[in-house]
Amino acid sequence: MEFLVRAENLLPHGTPDEVRDQLRRDERARAMELRAAGVLKRLWRVPGRNATVGLYEADDPAALHDALVSLPMWKWMDVSVEALATHPQEKQ
Repeated sequence: MEFLVRAENLLPHGTPDEVRDQLRRDERARAMELRAAGVLKRLWRVPGRNATVGLYEADDPAALHDALVSLPMWKWMDVSVEALATHPQEKQ
């Protein structure tokens, strides 16, 4: 199944720079692991916001949930997920 995932990072103001920088490095490393595993297919940033839009692929919603909660910044994210279905025009 494919999923469109919108996520906004809401790391609290006042978080020390070294903590913020380490979280970003850890987040990038985990995203690369998800990409290598074929879970994270595409990722876009949203200009002007600390947000992303990603195309994910997982066996089911529970597997997607497991992937998302594995992200180091998970507890500071506002996430929305839309399951995607193939449009009939794509089956030509």
